[in-house]
Amino acid sequence: MAAIAGQNKARELLRQSHFLIALVRAARAGIFDLKRLYWLLLRRPAIRKYLQNNSITGLQIGTSKSPIPGWLNTDVAPKNKGVVYLDATRRFPFSDGQFNYIFSEHMIEHIDYDGCLAMLRECVRVLKPGGTIRLATPDLGVLLALYSKEKTPAQERYLDWILGRNLPGVTSHKEVFVINNAFRAWGHMFLYDRQLLEAAMLEAGFINLKSYKPGVSSDQYLRGREMHGSVIGSEEINQFETLVVEGSVAGATKSG
Repeated sequence: MAAIAGQNKARELLRQSHFLIALVRAARAGIFDLKRLYWLLLRRPAIRKYLQNNSITGLQIGTSKSPIPGWLNTDVAPKNKGVVYLDATRRFPFSDGQFNYIFSEHMIEHIDYDGCLAMLRECVRVLKPGGTIRLATPDLGVLLALYSKEKTPAQERYLDWILGRNLPGVTSHKEVFVINNAFRAWGHMFLYDRQLLEAAMLEAGFINLKSYKPGVSSDQYLRGREMHGSVIGSEEINQFETLVVEGSVAGATKSG
């Protein structure tokens, strides 16, 4: 009888814990909804003021804690004053052809592929003729190459850096753990190699695609934009893992 009573008590505690977990999740969702209403109230006047005061316009998508001076900085959960709310998977709150530049760094891997395509199509719509987008994201090709039997010194340094920072208990089969970690950690939803990212950009309507290393561009307004190295504390790691692609929309050629 005592054993049965103990089992019943355990089941009841389990049911209560599920209920409490659901309550906490609902409360968090409610708080976020209230924040979103507040961000939406602030958004329209902030956009209007920015567009009125800037002749060369730049839109950053997924600003996080790295706003760019002179750009309209946006994020799905603004963390800094002056960052405007934007869900990049939905229609953007801008008229057609309002921006010269769009920049997004280590953001598209946090939305699914369909969401990325929707975002890219909106980027085409809101860019001015000849406008340019610059995307930076982890390179799936680089990550999968870690599985090679013979590794370069750069690959070994990357593996050790990721393990030391995120998987300190791993002592063998390092590349397997690091590759798996890249798919599931930090809220990642979909990773790209260069070929797929370029295919998605072409499908959305971009032309004249060009590949660069982080920080490098033939356009003065897009040079030195990547801040991921500073965020993670290692520019070497950023250079190793990040692919960068620029594309433009049809129209007049800009000077850069």
